[in-house]
Amino acid sequence: MHASWLHLPAPATARHIFYGILIGFSLSLTSTTLALYYQQRERERSSRQFKPRPIELRSDEVLKGVIGLIGNTPLVRINSLSDALGVEILGKAEFLNPGGSVKDRVALRMIDDAERQGLLHPHTGSRIFEGTVGSTGISIATIARARGYEATIIMPDDVAQEKVDALLALGAQVERVRPASIVDKKQNLARERAKAFGQRDDPLTDAGISPRKHLIPTPTSSIVVTTTATEVLPEDHTVMTPQEEEDLRTKPRGFFADQFENRSNYDAHFDDTGPEIWRQTNGRVNAWVSGAGTGGTIAGVGRFLKTMNEDITVVLADPEGSGLYNKVKHGVMFDRKEAEGTKRRHQVDTVVEGIGINRLTNNFELALPIINDAFRITDAEAVAMSRYIVHNDGLFLGSSSACNLVACVKLARKMGWKEGQTIVTIMCDSGSRHYSKIVLTDGRNDDYLRRAAIPIDTQIIEDLLTQPPPNGSAAL
Repeated sequence: MHASWLHLPAPATARHIFYGILIGFSLSLTSTTLALYYQQRERERSSRQFKPRPIELRSDEVLKGVIGLIGNTPLVRINSLSDALGVEILGKAEFLNPGGSVKDRVALRMIDDAERQGLLHPHTGSRIFEGTVGSTGISIATIARARGYEATIIMPDDVAQEKVDALLALGAQVERVRPASIVDKKQNLARERAKAFGQRDDPLTDAGISPRKHLIPTPTSSIVVTTTATEVLPEDHTVMTPQEEEDLRTKPRGFFADQFENRSNYDAHFDDTGPEIWRQTNGRVNAWVSGAGTGGTIAGVGRFLKTMNEDITVVLADPEGSGLYNKVKHGVMFDRKEAEGTKRRHQVDTVVEGIGINRLTNNFELALPIINDAFRITDAEAVAMSRYIVHNDGLFLGSSSACNLVACVKLARKMGWKEGQTIVTIMCDSGSRHYSKIVLTDGRNDDYLRRAAIPIDTQIIEDLLTQPPPNGSAAL
């Protein structure tokens, strides 16, 4: 007896059902395959953005001289700050360069570019002139020794003595002067020394007669190159004889590098430092934080990172007395501490060395369009961070590095970040160049700080790390 409720579908209906199931399964399989295909293409596209590192450390690798040690510095996680804030604060360890600072990259690029342009020739008795607070001078002196040049460094007489000692040890000629304001006609003494270099053996000059033309044409007016050759070019622009050409090439030259206006400064960071950071983070960067003196670092790295991801936040860390903070925030170069009669120093009023300035350089102007925010860092905050990092992380950093790290903390608090966002900054140099100023924790330089009326209190950093974020914290 068959159940009346059990009916098999007609053959045609069963066929339609089977085809429907088959088509549905095929569509599902196809869509899954397409999704996997596009995911694989995206992974391949992303992987193509990350080129192999130019230097992979291997046990059998031999670097070619001190120049081979420049660049490819590691990114270091600042554990104490990162753990306290719930973000990743990473510092580019530029103090590991052979000259001890980020300025090794700039000095090398300026000299390389000058050689490529035929402005400098090694082992000809030529001399490089530069005005600096120390780090660029040490880098130039280091590379000059390796490349066969002499170096003359003009520097303020109130910078840390450790920098002067390093320059003298490298065989550089050091001339210490009072810091000059931007309206002082004598401010660019290094340029004048380079100009005078080409006239040093000119008998016409010694006789009080108008000297020959010793200036060599350069790509920009800021770079000065002079030669001791008899003539730079014949007056009538006729073809030089082989002997004249050889005389021009081999005679000593004076070269004013002009790190503030020289585009090689920016190029060093756009072509090298920025790509290194992008590779080391696998492109996972939320913010780039840097101080500015010449402006090359913040501009070069910032512009490169923005070309890779325009959503990356670029932030200026500016010390007291510098006008760059107000330029970014309000469009004018001014700081109230620059008022007459209120300054501790003749130039930028801060104990922080290497960053802060009261004029716009060509390199910093490249950064202005891409800077999203700026923080004013007090001397007390910089001193406190230097000592906090030594105590909690064992990192002995210079004052500009401390300034940058304070800005990293302020940025994370302002943005309300606490979910592993990545903030990258530059650790410009070591505290070994600042023994006499701010970083010692054993009290040996506390008198200097007290005379400058700078508080000595690491609790400042503890408070920055624990205070609630300001109202209205939000993405820029």
